[in-house]
Amino acid sequence: MSVLVQPVVDADYAFVIHTVNPSSKDKADELYAEVVMGLGEALVGNYPGRALSFSIKKAKGQTPKVIGFPSKSVMLKIPRQTLIFRSDSNGEDLEGYAGAGLYESVPMDEEETIHADYATDPLVWDEGFRTELLSKIAEAGVAIEAALDGVPQDIEGVVKDGEIYVVQTRPQV
Repeated sequence: MSVLVQPVVDADYAFVIHTVNPSSKDKADELYAEVVMGLGEALVGNYPGRALSFSIKKAKGQTPKVIGFPSKSVMLKIPRQTLIFRSDSNGEDLEGYAGAGLYESVPMDEEETIHADYATDPLVWDEGFRTELLSKIAEAGVAIEAALDGVPQDIEGVVKDGEIYVVQTRPQV
């Protein structure tokens, strides 16, 4: 077993990209992604509500299509520099393990749970901001898939001050 230790980016937004839309199964042309405010554990963890979800055609210049607006009631933040420890996912093929990726992501410092007010966030009310942000996220997904010989990817990342940070990618199953 191995453990990955990496710095936590105190994210403005976190996202998960599937470079093959799991609903349409459109391998060549469309990706699907979800976005939340704050750290990604609110997205992939056991928190009620849904993320903003969108799909977009992979060709340059396409406009993201919002499928659902967010309803998560919490966002997670870590206001200081810290580390996160991620354990090996090799057990995902073992009987009795769910296997949707890493066993556990454990930050060195506890996250703050904050009320997520999407009504005041530009992700919801500013169409230009939303289109630019979702397009940037999608461009990262397309580039990562291309760099990995076209193998469909399940990508996790964050946005901080308009910059995209990829924290993990693995083949999409």
